[in-house]
Amino acid sequence: MNCLTPLQKHFHRYLTVGGFPELALSKDDYYAQRVLREDVVDKVLKRDIPALFNIRNAAVLEKVFLYLCFNSSNIINITTMSKELDNTPSVTISNYIQFLEQANLIYVSYPVSLDGKKIMKAKPKIYIADAAIRNAVLMLDNVLADPEEMGIMVETSVYKHLAAFYYRSNAKVGYYRRPGGSEKEIDVVVELPQGKILVEVKYRENAVNKENDAIVEMSMDKGKIIAAIVVTKKPEDFGIMPHDTSVPIMRIPAHGFLYLLGHAERTHYLG
Repeated sequence: MNCLTPLQKHFHRYLTVGGFPELALSKDDYYAQRVLREDVVDKVLKRDIPALFNIRNAAVLEKVFLYLCFNSSNIINITTMSKELDNTPSVTISNYIQFLEQANLIYVSYPVSLDGKKIMKAKPKIYIADAAIRNAVLMLDNVLADPEEMGIMVETSVYKHLAAFYYRSNAKVGYYRRPGGSEKEIDVVVELPQGKILVEVKYRENAVNKENDAIVEMSMDKGKIIAAIVVTKKPEDFGIMPHDTSVPIMRIPAHGFLYLLGHAERTHYLG
């Protein structure tokens, strides 16, 4: 995987300015962020969506989108969101989230069951459609040096590209969470007819999984799980993780994972 190390700088650039072709070659990050704010976000939020869905007060729509930017990659509670947005009706918020999704400004990820239990309250996880859009809207500086922001951006990119890769298939791309704490969550679950693919993002210096982490426990079930992947930070993080699971857990750095996923998409490989 060290052969892909030169791609890391391009990966960081992608996280900073996004996947828009007209900005990819720009060397001015501030210009790129301004274009994203003015030409992409502002026009869509203030003109396109209000016109398409007959929204009279675009200011509320902007507040909803800004809230989602601050909480990207998190599970959203509509009731809590309503209270924090000056008691905006929950129905209005739900409608606006749907409009933002249809406008391709956000992704909505719903929980997937791995243990056969019915999910009673399906709270969605929200991702801003492009990590760079979030950076531009929140006017974030030096994000590459901020571990927390990098974690959000990488998880957003991983979800986005998995959702795009499986868009034309019958797959459902969601997340898994079991009551009992953050360790019982799997960031992305791809549900295919032949089984499920588990993807956990651990973009940090020491990407270690405990034996009671959800991805380790669920990888014991070879009948339901067909692949398990931990997306990490360091270029040398590549190979099978040392867990005695029925399904081996593969560790791979983020820039390598997204490159290989993009290559598979380009060559129409859907295995």
